[in-house]
This record gives sequence, structure tokens and C-alpha cells, in this order.
Amino acid sequence: MSPFFIFFFLSLPIVSLSKTTNPITPISSKPPTPPIVGITITNHTITNTLIISTLQTLKITHVRLPDSNPDTIRAFSYTNISLLLSIPNSFIPEISSNRSKALKWLNTHVIPFYPRVRITVISVGNDILDYNNNLSVLLLPAINNVHQGLGELGIHNKILVSTTFSFINVISPMFFPPSSATFQVIITETLIKPLLKFLARTNSSFLVNVYPYHIYWSHSEIPIGYALFQENSFNFRDDLMTGVRYRNLFDTMVDGVVTAMGALGYEDIPLIVTETGWPSQGGEREIDATKIYAEMYLKGLVRHLRSGLGTPLRRDGVAETYVFELLDEEGTQKGVESKKHWGVLYQNLSRKYDFDFSSAAGKHDECERCVIFLVLLILLTILLIWFW
Repeated sequence: MSPFFIFFFLSLPIVSLSKTTNPITPISSKPPTPPIVGITITNHTITNTLIISTLQTLKITHVRLPDSNPDTIRAFSYTNISLLLSIPNSFIPEISSNRSKALKWLNTHVIPFYPRVRITVISVGNDILDYNNNLSVLLLPAINNVHQGLGELGIHNKILVSTTFSFINVISPMFFPPSSATFQVIITETLIKPLLKFLARTNSSFLVNVYPYHIYWSHSEIPIGYALFQENSFNFRDDLMTGVRYRNLFDTMVDGVVTAMGALGYEDIPLIVTETGWPSQGGEREIDATKIYAEMYLKGLVRHLRSGLGTPLRRDGVAETYVFELLDEEGTQKGVESKKHWGVLYQNLSRKYDFDFSSAAGKHDECERCVIFLVLLILLTILLIWFW
């Protein structure tokens, strides 16, 4: 029987029509910090000037570049937009064995532009476990060489180094409920533990791609509203082991990572969601890859992140979240149809959705404050009339 089915069936409420608070204290009790919501930009044929103008119109202040082209990096000079750069997976073998190769990459992609360009994080590789599992033994040496290269340049405290994983490739499939989540056994001792030790020592972050769409698509028992941040009386699931209540699949996945890190003694390492999103179009079997659902997911995601509520196990939530991606992909490449339709913009830069990254933020909280104010005003009026 599917663990998702067991989790969702056992956690259905008997009677519950109102929100309740979590009965346990979150793992992290630090005060929440303002969330960062950015965007991923992949290869495109549009001029960098036009791209940056579009980013500024959308009020996007953080950008992730999986393909870190020096010309693209240079274009962000003096824009006050922060960049998360990536070193391609194919570079890992030579960087891991030779620090001079790491310095060469830094001298090409960082030194000519920093600090005119605000480079904050470098990811050594992207989902290397999916790209080539044999390269995993080379990942930590490559990360160390890049970090030491930054040290030689005197900026290792300014630019942090990490690597990017995919949730489904690094977390055990048995992650429901979140309190039972662990890293996959085959990589825990050889890769994850040493990496977490490095991240803790250098004050860096754990980077992970989180796609509720993929989990929802492969597990039909998950309600669509739970994946799309839709709030209603029955749209929540309880972790029966801890009593924690979850109202969306994004938080469930994030807390799965938090729990897995905590089980290894590293519950306080910051978490960056490097990719998340929902496709606006798909193939015949991808019936939930629609523009309506994509807009619901993105609006719900940004509203939730900006609310400052964090996740049940981490009050300050994720440090940064990067929506995948800015533009729909070009061409008619083979493969899953939805791969071409993750952009928040069409290829001609026209908007798919009627929102930007700042206006979607905080609307929910603002409405709640207005309702509370009106209720208090009505009560005050009644009291004044009564005593008058």
C-alpha cells in the first residue's frame, strides 16, 4: 500500500472546520527573516538588456543562472540584482582534481564582475545524482577547491559555495509523513554527511529543487488543492507522529528535508529552494499541467512565502526560493511536453499570469488585517452605542 495513501487516509479529520496551531515547538525558533523570491533563467535568445528590464518590471531582485555565461553575468552590473551561479556538471571532474581549474573558472565568471555584480552563491553542479551518479565521489573535492579558490581571492566569506540536489533524488521515497523523512541510504554517509559538515563550517546553505507537481503527478491520492496552496476546511493533513498540521505539499516536502538534515545533527543549516514551479501546458497524460493551475500554484507559493509563516518545523522557512523559470523554452525538443512550458512569461516576454513577485506578496495578510480591523471597529461601535 502506498505510504501517501496511509498518510492521507489516517490524517483525515473527524471534525475540524477551523485552523489550529501546531501543538509542538518548531525545530527552529529563530525569528523569521524577510523571504526572498527569485527566478531561474535558462538559455534564451533575447538580449540581456531586455531581460534585465523585464526583471525590474516584475520587481525580481534575485536570479539563478544554471548556465552561467560571462556575458550574461556582466549584464547584471550595478543592477542590484543578486545572482546564484552554477558550475556545469561536466566541469566537476577537472575542478575536483585541480584547484587551478577552479581558479580559472572563478577568474572567468566571478573576478571580472564582482562586486559590481552581486554574486552571493555558487552551486557546484546541478542535480549531479541524476546527471551521472559516478561523479558524486568527485563533488566534495570540487566544492572544496572552489571554496579554497575564493579564499585565495579573499572573498570566501562573501560568496558561499554549495551544490544543488533534486528532492526526489536525495530524499527517501518514504518521506510521508515528513517526520519520517531521511536522506537516501546509499548517499548518506559518503556524500550528504560530509557535505552538511562543510555547509555548517562555511555558513552556507543546502540547495534543493522542490517540485510538488512531480509528486502530485505520480501519486493520484494527493488532492490537487493540497498541491496548489488552496485553503479550505478539509485541505490539511496531520503528521500523526508529531501532531504537526500541513496545509500544502510544498511545506511537506521542505520539512522532509529539514527532518532529514536534523536526523544527522544539522537542523539549522539554511535551506534554499533552487527550483519550483508548475507547467502551464503538457501532453495528453498531463491533464493538470494547465495555465489555471500554474497561476494558482505561483500565486499561492508567493503569498505563502511572503506571509512569513515559514513551515511547521522551521519558523523562518526557506532562505530563498527560485521559481522555475522566467521564459518558456524555445524549439520543439523531444521529451515530456510540459518541459517547454514552465515559464512565467511567453517567449515574446508577454505575461501568462496577472501578478508580479511583489504584488502577490502579502495580499493574504493584508486582507486578514482588514477583516480584523473591521470586526474590532464594529465591536467598538456596538459598545459605544450600548453604553451611550
